[in-house]
Amino acid sequence: MRPRRLDEFMGQEHLMGQGKPLRVQIERDQLGSMILWGPPGVGKTTLARLIAKAGRGQFVPFSAVLSGIKEVKAVMADAERARRVGIRTVVFVDEIHRFNKAQQDAFLPYVERGDVILIGATTENPSFEVISALLSRCRVHILRALTADELVRILKTALQDKDRGLGDREISVSDELLERMALFSNGDARAALATLEAAVASAPAGEITEGLLTDVLERKVVLYDKSGEEHYNLISALHKSVRSSDPDAALYWLGRMLEGGEDRIYILRRMVRMASEDIGLADPRALEQAVAAVDAFRLIGEPEGDLVLAQVAVYLAIAPKSDAVYRALGNVKRDVRNSMADPVPMQLRNAPTSAMEQWGYGKGYQHAHHFEDAVTDMECLPESLRGRRYYHPTGRGVEKRIAERLQELLRNRGRE
Repeated sequence: MRPRRLDEFMGQEHLMGQGKPLRVQIERDQLGSMILWGPPGVGKTTLARLIAKAGRGQFVPFSAVLSGIKEVKAVMADAERARRVGIRTVVFVDEIHRFNKAQQDAFLPYVERGDVILIGATTENPSFEVISALLSRCRVHILRALTADELVRILKTALQDKDRGLGDREISVSDELLERMALFSNGDARAALATLEAAVASAPAGEITEGLLTDVLERKVVLYDKSGEEHYNLISALHKSVRSSDPDAALYWLGRMLEGGEDRIYILRRMVRMASEDIGLADPRALEQAVAAVDAFRLIGEPEGDLVLAQVAVYLAIAPKSDAVYRALGNVKRDVRNSMADPVPMQLRNAPTSAMEQWGYGKGYQHAHHFEDAVTDMECLPESLRGRRYYHPTGRGVEKRIAERLQELLRNRGRE
């Protein structure tokens, strides 16, 4: 069912709609090198084939999984010779992110001279996976996951096509079940068509029922790559949902990661960080909860331990928020980097020997427990930073009481 003409191509209206730049370039055969970036099953390979078919010249497909630098150089040499006699070569590299730096470097001079038009396809962020020299010579086109409506149209086309699809069979299936197939395919046309094919194969009478489809689907395949960009996108979504005090969103993104098979300890480590970075002293128990969750999960294990992660995610989301300690530490580090490393004031130094005591070590030290309320007016910062305040508590949660206590301390020290 792979589209054979541009008018059969489904989705990517932002690129392939009438009058859109990429479509106009294809129709006018005025293309340059490009990277097609998008999730699986959205039309990257199909689009490359349509581009080659619409243009003039030879089309050379490459698989980054199967090809090495030797094959790359051989094809580039052929392309260079072809260009000298007026023949253009379109080189399509599937999964270009799997090529290492040396292999990608081999394309550079040929792309730069115009010996080839390079079309690379990748599911990974090209900013991370394609070398900058090659990326700067290519236009990046971002392909989006297909919508449920687009996938339903693709499924209906497959059911009607007698030559390449299932149109020669009498298949009975409701629009509702087609939509369910589409939703379970997560924007992947290949997955949707494979589901339809499996359902038809399991329906000898030609009728696809809800029960039959449930058996075929068994378990939704969640798009998730634990080592790729989606890994970082989802943990970022979880962290920002917690920071935004949205427990429902936090649970959803957590669920996506759990279903994708993410390492639970990795998630817990990140939640410990959230407890300190985004909640801090507004609710000191948040850190206790997050650390306790690590021990609880290790005690219980999967799958029951997933409930522990859900519990702490909700707790962190609804807890009062403060990044006051986070900002305070950042300000301290900035001062440490940008100011002189002043010596420790004498009053804060120990004097373990009589000689050191004679030199002034410990002179002026005020032992807090010898003063009323255990508060002294002794200065503990270096002279150059005297009076500097780093920690400014918020008025949220426990930090409201901390702010009041801090004001009391400053008054007692006469520094308010």
